[in-house]
Amino acid sequence: MTLNLLIDCDPGHDDAVAILLANKLANLVSLTTVAGNTDLENTTRNALSLLELIELDIPVHAGAAEALAVDARDARHVHGKSGLAGSGLPEPSTSIASCDAAGHICEQVRAVDDLWLVAIGPLTNIALALDRDPALVSKAAGLVIMGGSTGAGNSTASAEFNIWADPHAAKKVFAAGFHPIICGLNLTQQFLTDDAFVAALRDTDKVVTHLVAGLYAHMHDRLEDLTGLRQAALHDPCAVLALTHPSLFEFEELYGDVETEGELTNGMTVFDQRRTLVKPAPNCRVATRIDAGRARKLVLDTLISGY
Repeated sequence: MTLNLLIDCDPGHDDAVAILLANKLANLVSLTTVAGNTDLENTTRNALSLLELIELDIPVHAGAAEALAVDARDARHVHGKSGLAGSGLPEPSTSIASCDAAGHICEQVRAVDDLWLVAIGPLTNIALALDRDPALVSKAAGLVIMGGSTGAGNSTASAEFNIWADPHAAKKVFAAGFHPIICGLNLTQQFLTDDAFVAALRDTDKVVTHLVAGLYAHMHDRLEDLTGLRQAALHDPCAVLALTHPSLFEFEELYGDVETEGELTNGMTVFDQRRTLVKPAPNCRVATRIDAGRARKLVLDTLISGY
């Protein structure tokens, strides 16, 4: 059965790959954009430009330009000011369908049967949609979140970027009752690109694969400066693959919540992994392992043969 997906995103290098995969592996209904990796103007432009490049005629609805309760936090130091440094994407000639991502999410969940929400940026739009229609939880087929971690963070020692960028929105979404699938850093950092990945994409005559090669050549350069390693995690594609190819993953049912106040733990996702019967009932399905070899082959095959 074909999966219907609405992707809420902040493109973003790995967002771009997730969108490209979703277009070939599922039925991508629409995109909503949020400020995250860079500001809303840039994330929305990137979404429009990418869809135009692959000639995919679906609507883009711009959403939240700021978090619910914290000052703007972005990842331009990694993704560049544009959010897609290294892509060379031209300015789009198309326009957004609206500036009301939250409203569109509510409308699409009502209009499209079995619609999965795939949130691969900060969770502000999803939280705002819940404010408008709390029944969103029961109307959607489900929610997948790329965010959080059962261990260390990346924006801080304890917090992953998408949750840290709007921890209050994340806390609201975790508590809403979706029982979401969580693809956090503990999973995504098992799924890495390298220079051989870039070379395989460049060894084609296709515009899209060359685009992705350029994106990840930039990421390897930037992350080598930051970490000393020429590799990057394919974070957001995990959220798509967890739906389209769940056999690639192992999952664990856990209770999770988000810290919004701690000086050292603001934005931290706290998962109850105690080996005791006296603890809260699970509210998340947390992906814990990925068959990285099979997943990498699937991503390369999809990008190279699909485009």
